[in-house]
Amino acid sequence: MTDELASTAPIGFASEEIDPTVSTRAARLKWVVVVDRDLPPGRAVNAAVCAAAATQSSVAGLLGEDAADAEGTVHHGLPWSGCSILAADAAALRAKAASYADTFVADMPALAQETLVYADYRAALGKTAAEDVAYCAVSIVGPRNRVGKLVGKLPLLP
Repeated sequence: MTDELASTAPIGFASEEIDPTVSTRAARLKWVVVVDRDLPPGRAVNAAVCAAAATQSSVAGLLGEDAADAEGTVHHGLPWSGCSILAADAAALRAKAASYADTFVADMPALAQETLVYADYRAALGKTAAEDVAYCAVSIVGPRNRVGKLVGKLPLLP
């Protein structure tokens, strides 16, 4: 069993918890994406977006409702509870976050940026020992206090 699958309980917000009228700091769960601080800007952005996409599709209630501007143009919902993009050693943080059953972890292995075909990425990852996987980014959603302790005083991604 992989560490992300250790919990059978889904991580996310119940519909009654979603309150876009309060500060992001009032949300029960905290969402952060930690990007390898040594990546060049383009690869860092790619890694953050990919890890966030995997998170959004797996964690209920992260996005707020769509909004319309004054002319009626609809803008798709954004994270109502916020999402910080931080810089650090993604691999070390991933291991620690994945050890908690009530914390969701999605990662962006470096192998994904080394291939152009998804099937090739999956095949390469399948041949790589877990301890040899390098990470470009890790997305974490969990109890606010725990995630806060995990990311501590990490800087925002420059």
